[in-house]
Amino acid sequence: MAETSVNIVIDKLVPLLREEGNLLRGIHDDVTSIKDVLESMTSFLKDADAKAEGANMSSGVKTWVKQTREMATHIEDVIDEYLRHVARRRNKRGFIGFILKTNHFVRGLFARHEIASEIQLIKKRVLQIQQTSVAYRFNSTEQTSFSSSRKDDMLFDPRMAYLYTEEAELVGIQTLRDKLIGWSIGGEVASRRSVSSLVGMGGLGKTTLAKKVYDNQRFTEWFDWRAWITVSQSYKNEDILRNMIAEFHRVRKESVPEGIETMDLKLLIDTLREYLKEKRYAVVFDDVWSTNLWECVKLGLPDNNNGSRIIITTRKSVGTFLQEDIPSFWGYCPPELKKFATTIVSRCGGLPLAIVAISGLLQTKGGDVSQWRKLLDSLSSELESNPILTNITKILSFSYYDLPYQLRPCFLYFGTYPENRTIRCSRLIGQWIAKGFIKEQRGKTLEDVAEEYLTELIQRSLVQVSLVDDFSGKLRQCKVHDVTREAVILLRTEDLRFSQFVEEDSRFNENSRHLSVYSNAYNIFGSIENSRAHSLCFFNGIGDPQNPLTTCSNLYKRFKLLRVLDFEDSLLDNLPEEVGYMYHLKYLSLRNTRVKILPKSMGKLVNLETLDLKHSLVHQLPIEINKLPKLRSLSAYTEDTNKEFSLTRRRAVVIQDGIERWGHLQKLYVVEATDSLVKEVGSLTQLRRFGIYKLTNKQGKDLCASIGNMPHLKSLEVIAINEDEIIDLQRISSPPQRLQTLIFLGRLEKLPDWISGLCLLTHLGLCWSRLAGDHDPLKVLQGLPNLMQLGIYEAFSCEELHFEGGFSKLKELNLRHLKGLKLMTIHNGALPLLETLEIGPSPQLQQVPSGIHHIGNLKSLIFVDMPSHFMDVIHVQKTEHRVGPRVLFQKSKGNNRFKTVKVIDSAIFM
Repeated sequence: MAETSVNIVIDKLVPLLREEGNLLRGIHDDVTSIKDVLESMTSFLKDADAKAEGANMSSGVKTWVKQTREMATHIEDVIDEYLRHVARRRNKRGFIGFILKTNHFVRGLFARHEIASEIQLIKKRVLQIQQTSVAYRFNSTEQTSFSSSRKDDMLFDPRMAYLYTEEAELVGIQTLRDKLIGWSIGGEVASRRSVSSLVGMGGLGKTTLAKKVYDNQRFTEWFDWRAWITVSQSYKNEDILRNMIAEFHRVRKESVPEGIETMDLKLLIDTLREYLKEKRYAVVFDDVWSTNLWECVKLGLPDNNNGSRIIITTRKSVGTFLQEDIPSFWGYCPPELKKFATTIVSRCGGLPLAIVAISGLLQTKGGDVSQWRKLLDSLSSELESNPILTNITKILSFSYYDLPYQLRPCFLYFGTYPENRTIRCSRLIGQWIAKGFIKEQRGKTLEDVAEEYLTELIQRSLVQVSLVDDFSGKLRQCKVHDVTREAVILLRTEDLRFSQFVEEDSRFNENSRHLSVYSNAYNIFGSIENSRAHSLCFFNGIGDPQNPLTTCSNLYKRFKLLRVLDFEDSLLDNLPEEVGYMYHLKYLSLRNTRVKILPKSMGKLVNLETLDLKHSLVHQLPIEINKLPKLRSLSAYTEDTNKEFSLTRRRAVVIQDGIERWGHLQKLYVVEATDSLVKEVGSLTQLRRFGIYKLTNKQGKDLCASIGNMPHLKSLEVIAINEDEIIDLQRISSPPQRLQTLIFLGRLEKLPDWISGLCLLTHLGLCWSRLAGDHDPLKVLQGLPNLMQLGIYEAFSCEELHFEGGFSKLKELNLRHLKGLKLMTIHNGALPLLETLEIGPSPQLQQVPSGIHHIGNLKSLIFVDMPSHFMDVIHVQKTEHRVGPRVLFQKSKGNNRFKTVKVIDSAIFM
């Protein structure tokens, strides 16, 4: 950890000396000297950390590393205090400011003198630590960002190779998987509902085995009603039942029943039993901690003699997989490395999590026998006499210490999130950037670099992927395994100041760098005098509905060094003026809170980079927000889910004139259009995502000119002020060639000509476009080489649609509200990769699209709000084995919800 702490401070001192030298009057030379000494120490800090971790190393080395780490942290705090002090003096303006400046002048001199004296003391202490290091004879090593053996691998994006684990890559799991599938779909008690438990310690591979069974084709074909439920230690029976109901409907692509959020336990049980009556279903309960769970949920799972199955994974006892299956993994291992692989697997205790973690590390070593032998020797000394649980922790720790220093705090930061928490990648990355964990690289944004860091952690099998965008391949959600998280927490105990979980009965540590607040623990903040925390995050819906979390002003005065303040999903209803005290704040999230008004003092947050107001009650931003020169991301909109899909369903935020200072802004989504705004956004040349609402016809020309100045734009959403307003976007002289997502909500009459040249476009949405009758959009769109999703909603009026070719990568096609459509034809070779086709309501359509049998990849054919007689005229041949698409007939229930009224699970069209 000393290497990480020192490098983070150096990364902070270098730009400070370069850009803020005028602020460091009187201490510039001392700060430069400190930086130089710390840089000279980085050459042996890796070896110092490694020796401090050795079991036989003297306490002197451990003490030296601890002192170095604490000194680096102290330097960071002193510099932060100094910058905050300077900023406060700068903010005093006008006559009152003059009086205050005069009043503070003497105190300012004392403060400056105190800080200067502190810097001199730090300088002496750093020199002492450097001199002491000579006695320990640390080895000098080259500092690199990534393993040199992997440089060639970075030439291509490795993301896709590591997002999915194929069957052949699994160790010791195939036999067990096949046995469990066999039990599930047959056996002596095939007709009765039965339960199977996978028992063992965390990391044994229970979840992996269950997931491979759950996703297996034989299993999914046998059980059409399925649900995967992850159970946490602090579960509620009502929540488990609600999740089951929702998951069953999600798998079936059905709308969740209304009102389940307010149902009591008995009504939830009755609803679930009624839904599953006469159905063959399967449920997996993952990570069950208490037998009481089954006693409740079984009441909602009827035994209807249809062969339903329940699989439970639990930690009730310890066990290991048989290592006889390990040789099946040798096909991927060179012969000269097999003996090392076998021994390393043995040291892992046969535990899949440990094997996967260490294999991620081995991949960075290439096929060098000496590197594998060195790894084996290190493992031997660490794991020779440790019990199994310690083995896993030690192996994960070993993987951690092999990380480049810049990845270590990123990995440790996962420990600030609750157990079983799926983490939104954009949230995590924004917090990493705010904390200063991400290093700048030429030609890349900080977000790009952070995604590479995250991919690196995934590649090393330390982080799991939860959700990937089907069309862009972009990471959306991630998580860490339970045992990995436990190892992270143990790693953090080396430095008790890294983070702390704050609960109602917690004893607060004012030196903790990261605070994660649970339950109603915010009540303890009254006892805090001066926290050194850099991040403060609230979890588990903190707050009492009867007494919303009105945050006291003292909270902001006591957390002056915060970079991250995250209130997401809390009941916060007020953000006081005192938030302006947080000079260092870079990340502020009010997502899904009750806050309505932002204070004017936010204009003082000159370091703010991320402002997340999504689904809050904020509708208008104060003009002071325009002063924020470092703002990178502004999300500010909400949707009324009780309304039908329409232009008025979404509400954007109103921004005042004068946003030219937002030169670093990359995300602006969604804002209301004004005559001045559509012109000013042209100065935001770094935008990657932009959404604008309530656009008028006369503003179209200026918006086109502005969009032409956004060469980096990847996502554009344009929403008209009403359905009759014509959006004229023909005049974009230089269309952003990096566009991947393009959505138009409003009247176009004619597709912009430049759309045909968007070679990277993957997602296109056209709603209420009212394209002219003589304009066939398919001929324009079929040539887009990377289009994967196409949504058409009341976009044009036509009687016939002919898909003659093209659409080579399209996977999802939604044809909604084409009320004049009578005939749809699909020619051989068109839509070769289409998986989902949704049609309706189209009341004049009399038959299934002609030629639909040409789409060999089709999995789902969905008809929405079609006339009752339409279902009767469809002739299909049912089969026992699923060889054709599933056909669903859905009816609208209002509020954009649908009910499936008929399902043909497998069909061959005649």
